[in-house]
Amino acid sequence: MKIVLIHPYFIEHRSEEEEISAVPIGLYYICALLLEQGYDAEILNFYRDAENPLKIKEVLERKKADIVGISVFNANRLGGVAIARLAKEVNPQSKVVFGGVGATFLWEHFLRNFAEIDYVVLGEGEYSFLELVRKLEKDPPGDLFSIKGIAFRNGSRVLKTEPAEPIKDLDKLPNPARYFTYKHLSLTRGCPGNCSYCGSPRFWGHKVRFHSVSYFVDQLELLYRKGVTFFYVSDDIFTMKKDVAIAACKEILRRGLRLSWYAISHVGSIDEEILYWMRKAGCIQISYGVESGSEKIRNGLNKRIENEQIKRAFALTRRFGIMARAYIIYACPGESSETIRETESLIGEIKPHSIIFYVLRVFPGTSLYEEVKERLKLTDDVWLNPMEDILYLETDPALVGEEVIEYRNRLRKTFYEGLPSFVDSMELEDSKDLYPFHADFLSRLAMTFSHGDYSAVEAIAGREAVAIRLFKRSLQYGPHPRAYLGLAMIEQKNREHAKAVELLCEGIGHFPENEPLHMCLGVGYMNLGRFSDALRVLMKFKESPEALNRIEACRRALGQGQKE
Repeated sequence: MKIVLIHPYFIEHRSEEEEISAVPIGLYYICALLLEQGYDAEILNFYRDAENPLKIKEVLERKKADIVGISVFNANRLGGVAIARLAKEVNPQSKVVFGGVGATFLWEHFLRNFAEIDYVVLGEGEYSFLELVRKLEKDPPGDLFSIKGIAFRNGSRVLKTEPAEPIKDLDKLPNPARYFTYKHLSLTRGCPGNCSYCGSPRFWGHKVRFHSVSYFVDQLELLYRKGVTFFYVSDDIFTMKKDVAIAACKEILRRGLRLSWYAISHVGSIDEEILYWMRKAGCIQISYGVESGSEKIRNGLNKRIENEQIKRAFALTRRFGIMARAYIIYACPGESSETIRETESLIGEIKPHSIIFYVLRVFPGTSLYEEVKERLKLTDDVWLNPMEDILYLETDPALVGEEVIEYRNRLRKTFYEGLPSFVDSMELEDSKDLYPFHADFLSRLAMTFSHGDYSAVEAIAGREAVAIRLFKRSLQYGPHPRAYLGLAMIEQKNREHAKAVELLCEGIGHFPENEPLHMCLGVGYMNLGRFSDALRVLMKFKESPEALNRIEACRRALGQGQKE
């Protein structure tokens, strides 16, 4: 029996692919379980094929799948439906199974409206899907009611079985990193919160379940040995249990894994010890759900945190040289110019390095969705429309579109105009064993102003000057190749080629095998007309594709052609 598991394309186009390209970790777990049970299973990622149905159809024809499993969020559910339709065209006898958060909360909607979908797996899907596969191997399949956590059609009726029990021992699941390469992973499942806009607690449950530290770090190490050195740790609250989080960080260090990773945490679950070990283990950014500076707004969203907790979490995160990122939601129930002013004020106090601003959106599986449905007399058939979500402001007459745009502009302006002073005001932990990490942090932050996301944001005044200050401050904590490189590139941009060469030579003195420093130095010598020196530097990395064109340019300038 051939099984394919599919990550479908989204309804709306994204300029940044990163947010939609990642296959959900659940598909990797399901496929690993199938493989360990002896099934012929694989994962197909169609996230970028919205306009290429012929390609999808050709792939499906080639795979000849008996079972097609499609994991959907709300935003890519219609891509999943379209792929299900293609699967049925290719093989009418194939069975299409929907799963994931989107299918869990709209199971009845899918089964009633789309004949292409035969079954839905509800919630945590590994064992429910495996049991369904075993039933479908038989002809006839037998009693589907014996499988917990699925839904299906029986004639004209749409039925679901009793819920599956949460997996008690997550370590019994096969480690997906044995079979696949990816960079999104998690230590836990579940969230104790009950925020009105979030479906995670209802999907996973309020009780947080943990992998063992060894399982989690085994997964990291397997991926690291495959060449993955940057990860997204996507737990709702990575620091939920202090001892577990610290133990994971210590195990990363014990195994000598040189990693960089992002995490998500809660402002009430952070302290100095956790941050120390997270930074030592490679954490470079922590995101916190701040949502609003207004207690009234947060209470309306059932986000039970206090301003003092928020301020403390951001101050500590900044102090330990970790990028502190805030999630801010606006256009919430009760939003006004005054509540936006409170959020602006909080932004100025917590001084985040990054903010992701969201207009409040409504999704199935949340209490906010149930409230909107009841108030507007909606049914789940609203999702027959080609939309990824519902903007809350479109459901609330008190929120006027022009005012919401003003709210957004005010919040962005507050952040961007304050950002230079936010980074200049940082006081880092004065611990010598953290100095190399501070050098890394400051040079990384500097790059966002000189060559990264902030370099093109005109609302940020003096971006280059901010970058220079950060690069120089980085070098005060010790030599770092990124700091030398960043300063040199700014000097080259300003046509100060001799200064750039001086900086790069100093950097190479500390890091003689660093390829980017050599490439930049080669360019510096070329800019000065010192082609022999440039050739000498570039030849050290003559196998590098980046060096080849420059080596040839130097040879031509020296009249050597292809001789050397």
